[in-house]
Amino acid sequence: MVGAARQEFVREPRPRALLADCARRLDQPLRVALAGSLKAGKSTLLNSLVGQDIAPTDATECTRVVTWYRNGSTPSVTAYAPDGATANVVVRRGGGTHGLTFDLERLNWNAPGPRPVDHLEVEWPAAALAHTTIIDTPGTSSLSREVSLRTSRLLTPGAEDEQTGRDDGLSLPGADAVVYLLRRLDATDIRFLERIGARAGAGQGGPLGVVGVVSRADEIGAGRIDALHSARDVAVRFAGELERTGLCQAVIPVAGLLAFAAATLRQQEFAAFQALAGVPVDDLSAAMLSADRFARPDIALPVPPELRAQLAERFGMFGIRMAVTLIRLGVRDSATLAAELTGRSGVDELRSVLDVQFGQRADQLKAHSALTALARVLTAYPGTRADRLLPVVRTLLADVHGFAELRLLGRLRTDELTLPPADLAELHRLIGGSGIAPHLRLGLPIDASPAAQRAQAVAAVRKWRDRARHPLADQFTRSACLTAARSAEGTLSLLSA
Repeated sequence: MVGAARQEFVREPRPRALLADCARRLDQPLRVALAGSLKAGKSTLLNSLVGQDIAPTDATECTRVVTWYRNGSTPSVTAYAPDGATANVVVRRGGGTHGLTFDLERLNWNAPGPRPVDHLEVEWPAAALAHTTIIDTPGTSSLSREVSLRTSRLLTPGAEDEQTGRDDGLSLPGADAVVYLLRRLDATDIRFLERIGARAGAGQGGPLGVVGVVSRADEIGAGRIDALHSARDVAVRFAGELERTGLCQAVIPVAGLLAFAAATLRQQEFAAFQALAGVPVDDLSAAMLSADRFARPDIALPVPPELRAQLAERFGMFGIRMAVTLIRLGVRDSATLAAELTGRSGVDELRSVLDVQFGQRADQLKAHSALTALARVLTAYPGTRADRLLPVVRTLLADVHGFAELRLLGRLRTDELTLPPADLAELHRLIGGSGIAPHLRLGLPIDASPAAQRAQAVAAVRKWRDRARHPLADQFTRSACLTAARSAEGTLSLLSA
């Protein structure tokens, strides 16, 4: 359909270029944006997901522009101006606990004259970026309206201009999916997420998949050893509010600082934790009443004050307490400690959710972005034979079953279905809530025979069509049951192919 539309715009360079970009995106990795309010921990989470220190975390100029992180053979950072001019960016790495910084003060553009930076593109050899391009965005609640608008234009293209009557229909969705970080839930977050959901649902441009993250989860419990348990309670409350948009598929608490520190744990730090584990519990507790107190030179501990300050900055008080406790419980080497800390940070659970909700549905999410982009171009440039494509595009956006599954996954937590808990669990599994492989949808072991899987799929089709015909079922329940039946039919067709 994109190719057919391009043929009709041979003499229109702007829409033809937009459609060419749309076609290229279908062959590129999935684009996942990290969004959230100012200082929500987006860059720290990015570093923890990649497992390398590749994103600046200090509040410098580079955190005020959209930055794209792609897989590349060698590390490089390029600045792009609004007119397309480029400049290589010098990367500086600080000593001690300080991470890297992108120097935007002295840029040598490949065209004459100074220019503002529109966005940055970072190429980095990292396995996590092989199938996913990660987009780090400025805070949605920045004191600078222009800075916040950069995120809005990427995730809700045209929304701001429509409010002022200046929308030209040419802003296309920049991301296929979103990880939205929250430290607390306020009106700004709700409005932004509702705007994403409204535009995606109307096919106006916007990512279809959204996963919420209770970021900096260790801080919610004030660094206590039970901090992540407190964060999970907060995540449950967030879920009830956040998923009223009908779009968010999950809410996960993550201690991003701990996750990144665990991924880059040094032997010197492990030795320091071992030494601290030998300190009497009461003495260590008294020394750890605050990060400042922990690093004071007059506090007698078997670790130098400079190293203590480094531990507090890298791991946080929660991470230090967790590491010391694990060593006291029997952890004997740095690799095991790193794995234990990673598991307790929540980042592994987040990776699993991202794989199920985004990675396994990458083609569907990219197709949704392509269709919404195509719809915006056709709407902005009417009067050609390509107009005949617009009703088909809108029908696909409304009827493609994979899109329906994603929308239903979001609604399951907010709208009550009149079904028993066991049926709710089966419905969630059938529509891909635990993965899209046939055996996962059907709740069977991976080594189940094809005949057993087909029999289970046939039974599921009959069951959920019967549920949809129940005379007391309300409209939402009927629609959900029909979606489950269609999912079972799709699974059956795959097994019979």
